[in-house]
Amino acid sequence: MKKLFMMFFIFMVITVFLTACDSKDIAMEDEDKQVIENSQEEIQNEDTEMEEANEEELEETIEEKQEEDAEPKNEDIENPVNKDDKGNTGNQDKKEEVSKNEPGTTTKLSNDLKSWWFKRNNEHLPPGAQSEIDLSKYDAYYLGNISEKKIYLTFDEGYENGYTSKILDILKENNVKAAFFVTKSYIKSQPELIKRMVDEGHVVGNHSVTHPSLPSKNDEEVKYEITETARYFEEITGKDMDPFFRPPAGEYSERTLQITKDLGYKTIFWSMAYKDWDVNDQPGKEAALKHVVDNHHPGAIILLHAVSSSNTEALNDMIQYLKAQGYDFASLYEIN
Repeated sequence: MKKLFMMFFIFMVITVFLTACDSKDIAMEDEDKQVIENSQEEIQNEDTEMEEANEEELEETIEEKQEEDAEPKNEDIENPVNKDDKGNTGNQDKKEEVSKNEPGTTTKLSNDLKSWWFKRNNEHLPPGAQSEIDLSKYDAYYLGNISEKKIYLTFDEGYENGYTSKILDILKENNVKAAFFVTKSYIKSQPELIKRMVDEGHVVGNHSVTHPSLPSKNDEEVKYEITETARYFEEITGKDMDPFFRPPAGEYSERTLQITKDLGYKTIFWSMAYKDWDVNDQPGKEAALKHVVDNHHPGAIILLHAVSSSNTEALNDMIQYLKAQGYDFASLYEIN
């Protein structure tokens, strides 16, 4: 009996102990659950506060932007589009304003880079062209005398491709005087052709030393590109270079036009041109002639590249055709 009692007592002790442990575990679980719930609530509160702060910051930013947009701007309005000689749109004008404190820059004129373009028509009338800059202010021209049937024939010479001698022969046979725009490197490599141009009465104009985009150069560099070419020309020929300048790649700005004018040059653009400069993709004699037949007009300044086999092959026919249409070939000195 005593043994049975002891067993019952032990059983009760164990039961009480286990019950106490279960109660402690439950209490701990409840405590952990409460901690987790409190943490989640704190995180949610923080997220809400962050979202409200971000919304306030965004609203302030939008309000500031709206205020900025409402403020008047002092920037010049520029045509953002370049066009090629067919009037097609091209790359956007690159705005390259020169700092007033940039070394070598003495003018406050705009240095916005422009690329020369004009738009053809089918009526044999002088074409329209860029209108952002008043060319007359800078002694710059793309047309000659449009009241008479005058043609101004010009050639660009960056390097010799074996055709200039033939071109000079054709001009001489037809008693036509042209203008050749040459770089210093061309003068240096072809002194005899340069002397022949001079001796046969052609205008030899300035096309720079290194054929750069002039707006990318400061004032002194622009002046050097022009004056050094003229200096070397005089060294080779003993004569002053004719006072006509053609901007490399047709790129210019008001600043570079003013510098050119200040140096005593007229800037000569063009009203007729086509893709003739790629020696590996020549259009052929007939296409070269067709370009003239389709686009001639009074006062035309024709740009041809002397590296072109197509131009050389078609040149005699071009001249004969234009003369038959009643045109005279005039000198750049007649443009004013």
